[in-house]
Amino acid sequence: MNSINSTYKIRRAERNDLCAISDIYNYEVANGTATFDIHPSTMPELETWFAAHNVDNHPLIVIETEGQVAGYASLSKYRDKEAYAGTVELSVYVGYEFRGRGYAKALVSELIGMAKRDPATHVIVSVITGGNDASVSLHRHFGFTFCGTIHEAGFKFGRYLSIDNYELIVG
Repeated sequence: MNSINSTYKIRRAERNDLCAISDIYNYEVANGTATFDIHPSTMPELETWFAAHNVDNHPLIVIETEGQVAGYASLSKYRDKEAYAGTVELSVYVGYEFRGRGYAKALVSELIGMAKRDPATHVIVSVITGGNDASVSLHRHFGFTFCGTIHEAGFKFGRYLSIDNYELIVG
């Protein structure tokens, strides 16, 4: 991985970032296996998703470089049951043309720092598609622990895909 070679800024996502977030996410929907969505997200769906973030212990942040949103990351509600309130799920996506520059690492570092400062957050969970070695390496770098595999949990691009679960206790 190359180090970040340009100026960047990490900030809370704003509603006007949704077009860029949509482009980044829907590229992965169409071309990758980091998400198990098989249909592009619509703007109304993204509006609903956006409304669930930057409240409580669910931050949504973007990384901006050269005037563009290059990636985003979030801590989302893990499950609806009240007992899971202190558990959040990490997602991080970087635009295809911005990969390999350390932006995912910068985003995850920022979110972990936010989670550690938030007394409402106890554990961060991450669900990684089997074979996504870059994501596994990123999570291990930050001390995430492997918790188990769910084999053939999803079907995309004509094949079954497994998921690997990781956790990081922060509180």
